[in-house]
Amino acid sequence: MIQKFSLFVLALVISLAAFAQDKKAIKISKTITKEDLYARLEVLTSDSLEGRETATEGQRMAAAFIAAQFKQYGLVPIVFEAQSMSYFQRFPLQKSQWTDVYVKAGATKLENGTDLLYFGAASTSNEVTAEVVFIGDLAQASGIVKNGAFKNKIVAVRSQDSRSWTSIRRQFAEADVRGLLVFGGESDGQFKTVVGRYKNYITASRLSLSSEGDSSNEGPFVFIVSPDAAKGVFGRSIEELMASASGAEQPMASISFKAERTTEEVITENVLGFLEGTDKKDEVLVVTAHYDHLGKRDDVIYHGADDDGSGTSAVLEIAQAFSEAKRKGNGPRRSILFMTVTGEEKGLLGSEYYTDHPVLPLSKTVANLNIDMIGRVDDAHLDNENYIYVIGSDKLSQDLHQLSEKVNKDYTNLALDYTYNDENDPNRFYYRSDHYNFAKNNVPIIFYFNGVHADYHRPTDTIEKIAFDKMTAITKLVFFTAWEVANREERIKLD
Repeated sequence: MIQKFSLFVLALVISLAAFAQDKKAIKISKTITKEDLYARLEVLTSDSLEGRETATEGQRMAAAFIAAQFKQYGLVPIVFEAQSMSYFQRFPLQKSQWTDVYVKAGATKLENGTDLLYFGAASTSNEVTAEVVFIGDLAQASGIVKNGAFKNKIVAVRSQDSRSWTSIRRQFAEADVRGLLVFGGESDGQFKTVVGRYKNYITASRLSLSSEGDSSNEGPFVFIVSPDAAKGVFGRSIEELMASASGAEQPMASISFKAERTTEEVITENVLGFLEGTDKKDEVLVVTAHYDHLGKRDDVIYHGADDDGSGTSAVLEIAQAFSEAKRKGNGPRRSILFMTVTGEEKGLLGSEYYTDHPVLPLSKTVANLNIDMIGRVDDAHLDNENYIYVIGSDKLSQDLHQLSEKVNKDYTNLALDYTYNDENDPNRFYYRSDHYNFAKNNVPIIFYFNGVHADYHRPTDTIEKIAFDKMTAITKLVFFTAWEVANREERIKLD
């Protein structure tokens, strides 16, 4: 009888552990509502913020709104600035823009964004005349140029696959060629379609951390032109050039070109709100989302409701929940830094700046929970919107991964999809949001992501398309995960 009773007690303990819930956390989680999320997202996606592009007035307005919310919740400003404390971690960026890019061959002049796409980083404010050598198909070209035979020359190649064009510069960076002239696309019509797709990307201004220095002389000049332009450059059609490229002598010609750009320094800011912990306050959990988006193109606003107004709204709601818990005497044991970062769309710049200049030591940072797009449903989950892609939870810490799984089981019971956690994922999402700058500094991370959709990086990513019930459920999952990380006895173990 005693043995049976002991077994019963053991089974009961195991059962309770499997479904352990913190009643305080559940009570506080009820402050997270879809109405609140909608109200915050409505501000962030308003026309007045003009798409929140980095280092613009719209982005600064968004930052001011977020800081005001942090202040209202009672979060503490933590950045030392001008003899006082601030919610803003300001830093400089180098803004550059291509202003005059063209290729001339005889009477033909090809201009950037119209009949030319420039994918180089090198620049010149003077017109340059150079020899051009046609060597055949791009697929074989990188091997041909490595022997140094075409050092300081412009190498012309044929490439019908537009997916490879953005990475061409890296392929030839060590080959010492002066530049690449790529006859791209299957036809002139197909090339012009691609030009339309890339025009904004090519002609828009670029931002980089000022500490990175001037990259204007990195790699070769890279000009992508229509296959029909072969006639103007070499006096032969692309088919004739391909037929002659395998001969002993490659076709040669001369072109003139220019790739001029302007640069200036601009200022942007991360927004930081600090909630001090109790007995483990020297350790910190960082909860992030990026609040910048793509801004305006002509008069069209890219509102960025899902990307990443949804994540930013979630961070605000989670911050409010923890602040309410502290007000009621149930504050977290560890400190929490709530941070919305800038410059994600420009290359993870804000999170890179923070991890290079941390306000709180990275050695004391126990984990980063990053939220980037949680408001939509992708094509793979049309039959069940209660899912979330979880990326990176097991990359640095099995402890964090197991905690994440248990929290979901105990509290939210969402479908955790690990498709994009695969090392062989061609999308490489693990490397494409702000958590990565923490991960590369050995801080365990979880990245919450709903996948891409037809409105991704388009002006149609608007608030009326957000699935707020789904967004609320995921926000609660992140809250409960943060609650467990912040309150458990041991800090997350790093593998």
